[in-house]
Amino acid sequence: MAAATSLLSEDQFLCPICLDVFTDPVSAPCGHNFCKNCITEHWNIAVQCQCPVCKTLFYTKPELQVNIFISEMVDRFRQSAQQRASSSRSEQQAAKPGEVPCDVCTGTKLQAVKSCLVCLVCYCEIHLEPHLTASGLKRHALIDPVENLEGRMCMKHDKLLELFCKDDQTCVCMLCTILDHKAHEVVPLKEEYEEKKAELEKTETEIQQMIQKRRLKIQEIKQSVKLSKENADKEIAEDVQAFTKLKESVEKYQARVITMIEEKQKRTEKQAEGFIKELEQEISELKKRSSELEKLSHSEDHFNLLQSFLSLNAAPPTKDWTDVKVCLPSYDGTVKTVVAQLVKRLKKMFTYGELMWVKQYAVDVTLDPDTAHPKLILSDDGKQVHHDDAEKNLPDKPERFSRGLCVLGKQIVSSGKIYFEVQVKEKMRWDLGVARESINRKGLFRISCKNGYWTVSLRIEKYFAFAETPVRLSLKSKPQKVGVFVDYDEGLVSFYDVNASALIYSYTGCSFNEKLLPFFCPGLNQGGNNSTPLIISPVHHTE
Repeated sequence: MAAATSLLSEDQFLCPICLDVFTDPVSAPCGHNFCKNCITEHWNIAVQCQCPVCKTLFYTKPELQVNIFISEMVDRFRQSAQQRASSSRSEQQAAKPGEVPCDVCTGTKLQAVKSCLVCLVCYCEIHLEPHLTASGLKRHALIDPVENLEGRMCMKHDKLLELFCKDDQTCVCMLCTILDHKAHEVVPLKEEYEEKKAELEKTETEIQQMIQKRRLKIQEIKQSVKLSKENADKEIAEDVQAFTKLKESVEKYQARVITMIEEKQKRTEKQAEGFIKELEQEISELKKRSSELEKLSHSEDHFNLLQSFLSLNAAPPTKDWTDVKVCLPSYDGTVKTVVAQLVKRLKKMFTYGELMWVKQYAVDVTLDPDTAHPKLILSDDGKQVHHDDAEKNLPDKPERFSRGLCVLGKQIVSSGKIYFEVQVKEKMRWDLGVARESINRKGLFRISCKNGYWTVSLRIEKYFAFAETPVRLSLKSKPQKVGVFVDYDEGLVSFYDVNASALIYSYTGCSFNEKLLPFFCPGLNQGGNNSTPLIISPVHHTE
């Protein structure tokens, strides 16, 4: 019997009316089985007495007796089900924090595996079994376990939110469609779910494509960095090789020059040694004659003195040393000149490299018309400015210059580095650089770094930097285009002659304690002689 019971499913022991396991099972004359209480109440309510399953009509209400055999089978099935449930419960784990617990479990709550949208109950694997086997419960909608199933009920009508209003983009119940959303487009939740799911899948596909594009861009950037690193390493290697060769050449040339100088010195020393040797020989001869003369002068032999007088009285033959000189070697300074020229070329090369480096921090500077003096004319693109005698009627804004013929750029510098270039060609007077945001814009002011201006200026063909005291600048050529570089964090402002690749001037060790702005002053037009505008030029990274 136990073996037979184990082969039967719970579906065979369910009452067709209550869909639960039989309680006091009885059999109708047609052979179908029901709970005694279920069939009795059904026949008490029904107009005709018939089988709820096969619809067999009974003209008289049958007398129902409990089917002992089925009742015993149900009892055995319940025991077996309880044993299986107990065994399954012992294998299953209790719901952990954050997991949805089963609503049916008593005592230790097991983890729910499904939620029923009809019963509004969460079921563990054990208590879910009737929904998987019973024909009536199979029709219930099951979803992955969720908490707060009551939230899926319409708070107004206490009905399941099983529809979706497209007009209001909200979930509604059946009564809502009749009352509050009568004229709205309403669809089943599943239909809207499929549509939204399709949209989400499309969005997900687009996001994945965006992710892929960005990954490819990362690879591209990494490849660019790799190529840049390879180029940098190659350039460094070539530079090291070039400088090594230059160093070797210089050292070789230096050794050659030193050898040449030393050889000249040796020849000079050899010539001097020859002269000295010859002079010392003559001195020796003269000393010998002097000794003979001294000896003869003390002689009392009259005959001997007279006989020797003619041969000893004359000085011995010697060389006339009056015009004899040691020829000093000529060091005409050629080497120094060559080295000076080399240093000059190297300095220019280094300045060119420095200029190329600062150009990477180029920014697109434009003039701020709200700061321009009323007598300044700005181009529509904000790239040019010059002075005009006619004063425009402009609102006197706080940021506008009212005395100085100046204008500021829009770009604020509060950290990092910036670089921009300005064409000053054919101008007789100008001021150019950066200034503090808080500079005096209404009264008279003096341009100097102490007052918040870091500039270079042209005054009647003379160039100045207005540091603590004005510095007259000696430039080898007249700049046509001036580059302005600011390193805010390092306190540095440098100016370059772009065409000559030469440094004009640098303010170093500056203390910037507020924002800086590009500063421009085109100067008076001087009757048209200085009417050429200052022009903010695009930065080209190769000249």
